[in-house]
Amino acid sequence: MLSRYLLWCSSLRQTSFRRYATAVREQQCKEIVNENLENARPFKELPGPSKYEIIRGSMLGGEYHNKTYVETLNLLSQKYGLLFRFPALFGKPEMVMALNPADYTTIFRNEGAWPVRRMLEPFIYYRQVYRKEIFQGIGGVIATNGEDWAKLRTAVNPVLMQPKNAILYLNTVLEINDEFLERIRHIRDPHTLEMPDDFHDDLNRLTLEGVVGIALNTRLGMIHKNRDSPECKLLLKSIRNFFDYSEALEIKPSIWKIIKTPTFHKLMKSLDTLTEICNKYIDEALKQIEQDKDGKLTTEVGKEKSVLEKLLRIDPKIAVVMALDMMMAGVDTTSSTLAGILLCIAKNPDKQQKLFDELQRILPHKDSKLTIENMQNLPYLRACIKEGMRYYPVITGTMRRLPNDVVLSGYRIPAGVDLCISSNLILRNEKFVVEPNKYIPERWVRNDPEGRKYHIENPFLFLPFGFGPRSCVGKRIVDLELEVTLARLVRNFVIEFNYSTEKAFIPKIVFIPGIPLNFKFEERRE
Repeated sequence: MLSRYLLWCSSLRQTSFRRYATAVREQQCKEIVNENLENARPFKELPGPSKYEIIRGSMLGGEYHNKTYVETLNLLSQKYGLLFRFPALFGKPEMVMALNPADYTTIFRNEGAWPVRRMLEPFIYYRQVYRKEIFQGIGGVIATNGEDWAKLRTAVNPVLMQPKNAILYLNTVLEINDEFLERIRHIRDPHTLEMPDDFHDDLNRLTLEGVVGIALNTRLGMIHKNRDSPECKLLLKSIRNFFDYSEALEIKPSIWKIIKTPTFHKLMKSLDTLTEICNKYIDEALKQIEQDKDGKLTTEVGKEKSVLEKLLRIDPKIAVVMALDMMMAGVDTTSSTLAGILLCIAKNPDKQQKLFDELQRILPHKDSKLTIENMQNLPYLRACIKEGMRYYPVITGTMRRLPNDVVLSGYRIPAGVDLCISSNLILRNEKFVVEPNKYIPERWVRNDPEGRKYHIENPFLFLPFGFGPRSCVGKRIVDLELEVTLARLVRNFVIEFNYSTEKAFIPKIVFIPGIPLNFKFEERRE
C-alpha cells in the first residue's frame, strides 16, 4: 500500500512539474509575441498600390489591362515586395498579399481552432439570400465560417477525411477507370495514337463520374453510355460557367453588390441549373436508399455505401448539401490536376519508366487489379503526383483572417485583415525551391539519396489542399482518384506529349488547360 502511495505522489509531482513547465513556456511565448508586436513596423507603413493605381492600371493602356490575376499579382510583387497591401475596391475589403514563405508558419500557427477565410461572396449570397428556401441555413463547408463551419466539419470529417474510409471506394473508382481506358482506345487517332483536341472534356467526365459514384453510388454514364445526353452536357457547361462567372464577380472589379449586373444574373442562373440537376440525382439516390433499407441493392458486391448514405445517419440536411458540393467542386480541380500530372509524366520519360517499373512489380499484367493491400506500396506513384501538383498547381493558394495581431516580414498585421497566402505562385521560384523548373519526384520520396538535395524545407510552402482544420474536405477522395487513374494509365500505356507546354494552363479561380491535350497513348506490351 505504501509503495502505491509513494508512486502516486511521484506521478503527481511529475504531472505538476509538466503543467508548470508548460505554463512557463506559454508565458515565455506570450512575452516574445508581445515584444515582437511592439517592435514591429506599423501596418500603415506596409507598401502597396493605391486604389487609383489599380483602377487606372486596369483600364485601356494601363499596365494591368488584359492581365490575368496571377500576372497582375506578379507585377505588383516585383514593385512592392513579397508582402504588400491590396486596397479595398468595389465593396471588397483590403487584403494583404503574402508571398513570403517565412511568414506562413506564423499565419497558420495563429489561425485558431475555427480558421476564418473570405469566401466566394456571390456563392454565399446565392445560398443565404437568393435561394435560402432551398438551403435552409446549411451553407456547406465551403460557404460557412465559425461555429456553423465547425459543426459541419465535425459531421463530415469521419466520413471523408479518414484515409481508411476513402480507400473503401477503390472498386468504384477502378470500375470507372476501366471504362475510361476503353474510351481512350476508342477515341485515339488510329495512326498517331493521339487524343482529340477536346480530351480535357473527357477528363472532366472521368472526374465527375468518379465523384458521383462515391457521393451517391450512382453512375451517370458520362464517359460513354450517356455522354451525348443534353442533361450531361448542360451539367458540365454549368460547372464551367459557375467558375467563369464567379471569377468575373469575385476576382475582377465588379459592382454586383450595388447593381445586379448581367454577369451576376448569369451566375445565379447557372447555380440554379446546377442545383436542379444535382438535386435530381440526389433525390433518386435517396429514393433508392429508402427502398433498400437492408442494403442489398444500394451497396453492390465489393462496393462501399455512398457518402450520402453515411451522412444521412448523421444529419439529412448536411448529407444533401455535402453531396451537392462534391458534385460542384470536385470536377475542374481534379481534372486540371490530372492534366498537369500527365503533362509532367509525358515530358519526362525517364521518370515515367521509373514509375512503370514500380507499378509492374505489383501489377505484373495490364489487367492485374489494384487492391487496398498492394496500393500501400507505391511511394514513387505518390511522389509523381505531388511533384506534378507542385509543378502545375491549380489554385493560387488560400486565405485566412487571423483572430489576433501578428508580425509578418517585420510588419504588424491587425487581426481580421484578409491574408491572401499565394504560396502556389512561388513553387517555381528558385529562391525557395531547388531546381524548381525540373520535374523531380524524388524530392518527395523519403530517405531517397538523390532526392534529399531537392527537398523543400518549409512545410508550409507546398499546400495543394490547404492546411489544418480548414484543409480541403475532399482531399482523400482526390488522392484516391489521382492514384488509381495515373497507375492504370501508366501501366497500360506509354504516354507522350509531342507539343509545346508553354502557357499550358490559364490562371482562373481554378486553373484550366490552355492548350489542346493531344496526349499520345501507345499500348504497352505485357
